[in-house]
Parts: sequence; structure tokens; C-alpha cells
Amino acid sequence: MTFSFETKKQIAQKISGNPCCQMAEFLALTKSDGTIGIAGGEGPYLKISTENAAAAKKIYKLAKELFPDPGRFLVYKNHRFKKNNRFELRIPYQNDSRGVLKSLGLVGDDGSWRDFSPGRFPSAALAKDCCKRAYLRGAFLGSGSINSIASSYHLEIVTASGEYAEGLKELMADFGIHGKICRRKNQYVVYLKNGDQIGEFLLYIDAHQAYLAFESERVRRDLNNQLNRRHNFDLANLNKVADAGAEQNRAVQIIEMTVGLESLSPALKEAALLRKEDKSASLGDLAKRADPPVSKSGMSHRLRKIVEIAKELEQNETRGDDRRENRDLSANK
Repeated sequence: MTFSFETKKQIAQKISGNPCCQMAEFLALTKSDGTIGIAGGEGPYLKISTENAAAAKKIYKLAKELFPDPGRFLVYKNHRFKKNNRFELRIPYQNDSRGVLKSLGLVGDDGSWRDFSPGRFPSAALAKDCCKRAYLRGAFLGSGSINSIASSYHLEIVTASGEYAEGLKELMADFGIHGKICRRKNQYVVYLKNGDQIGEFLLYIDAHQAYLAFESERVRRDLNNQLNRRHNFDLANLNKVADAGAEQNRAVQIIEMTVGLESLSPALKEAALLRKEDKSASLGDLAKRADPPVSKSGMSHRLRKIVEIAKELEQNETRGDDRRENRDLSANK
């Protein structure tokens, strides 16, 4: 089972004891998966359809809390292409629930069905913070998803309306969660990619177990990243030391083969001999072996000076070769 599935399963089991929060969450689920249908002889009804079993159970539980007649709960089996089953709840119009339907924005003051618009954001029904949190919980349950905690951080809620996406974004902002919106084909996606923000969102929708699992994985991943960075840093330092040591060994060889190590000052000669004796020793080890011992920076200065002398000898040799070549060419003319 995916992390997204487990998260939805957790929040689907929570039923608020506040009627206002029940209505707010039911409204969010209706906005995500609801349409108005008309059956012959039965009149209009509210149809909520989803492939998410956890969401379907939550919708039916909320319907039983909000409506005298919660309607019919249907299951359609999809045999083609191994698709998921589709769950459908049909809630008929009922006079006893006119207040609920009116609060949901589905029935007008005269009792008639209103134009059902998934794009219209129900800001008026979300006056209290508890209702806002319940609405976000329902919106995520109905059309949201979250990546596996072992992959990149990404939480999203999908809607067909840009106006509705903006409403969700503003609702998140009320809790300091700053979502972004992008267009994906014919849909709008409100998404979060910041780990801290995703964690806060999970807390606000009461997905506490998912939050703990998410934060635990974040700590593990951050620790691994720190270890990897430390390893890469140490490896880079080792490569740097090895390159410097190779350059110093080559410099000692050049001096020895051209002017000899005796041409160096006593301090530089000592450093050259120490490097020659141990080609892979660190600067700190060489500094300790000097007589008397010197600082690490002092040994670094001596070896750097040896490299400079070797480079100068090479340049002089190159200039001498060029002069000899020019004399040979003049003689041949």
C-alpha cells in the first residue's frame, strides 16, 4: 500500500463530533466527487462517486450524520483493464435536510436545486478554523495525494477549476501553508514541495500517524544526506592531498635531477628529503618529523617553495631548449 493510501485511510476513520466540521468535510468531498443527478420518478439527487474505498466509507458515514436519509450506497465493479471498483452514494432531496443542502450551496432559499458549480469556493461556510481544517481534510481525501516518504517531497490536490484551486490555496495560507498552482492538461493542481509545509499540512488535517512517519523518514534522509556530504568532503580532501603529494614528489625529482637537493637551503632540503622518504604522508606527519618539528603551515610553505623552484627550473630548461633549437635552425640555413 502506498503512503498516500495509508494517509487517506487514517483520516477517513476520523469523524468530527462537531456538526459544522462534518458539514465542511462533506462539502469538500462533494466538491471533489459530486454531481447532481435526476432519476425518473425519484426527482433530483446528489450523487457522489469515487474509486477511493476509504473516501467512500467516510462520505457515507458523514451522510448518516447529516441527513435523515443517507441515500443508497452502490458499488460498481470494473472488470476491464483491472480498474478499481467505483463507489457511488445517491442522496435524495428531502425536506428535513433542506438546511444542510442550503448550507452546502445546493438548494436555494425557495427549496429549489441550485446550479451545482464545483468551481465556486464555499468561503461563507468556513468561518471557523476547525471547519477550515475539516475542509482541507475532505479536499485531500477526495482528490489529493502525497508521494512516498522515501521519494521526493510532494503533496497535491487536483481540481478542474482554477477558481477553486485559488480558494484552496488561500485556505492553506490561513494556516501559514503556502501552496502553489500549476496547470496539468485540463486540471489545476495545488501542490506543496517543502517538507516543513507538508508536515504542517498533515498535522492540520489530523493525519498524525502519517505526520510521524513522514517526519521520521525526513530525519533519516537528512542524516543520510549529511553523511554523504561528509563522505564526499572527506573524499575530496583525500584527492586534494594525493594531488598535492604527487606534485611535490615530482618537484623533488626535478630538483634532484637538475641542480641537486644540495642546492636547496637546509630547511627546504629537509622538507624535500622527508617527502622523498614518504610519498603519501600528510603535511601534519611531515611537520612532526622535521628536526625540530614545525607547524603544518610551515611545512606547507616549504613544500610550496620546492614546487615553485621546480617549475622555474622547468621553464628555464624549456627556454634553453628553444634557444638551442633556434641556433640549430640558423646553422642549417
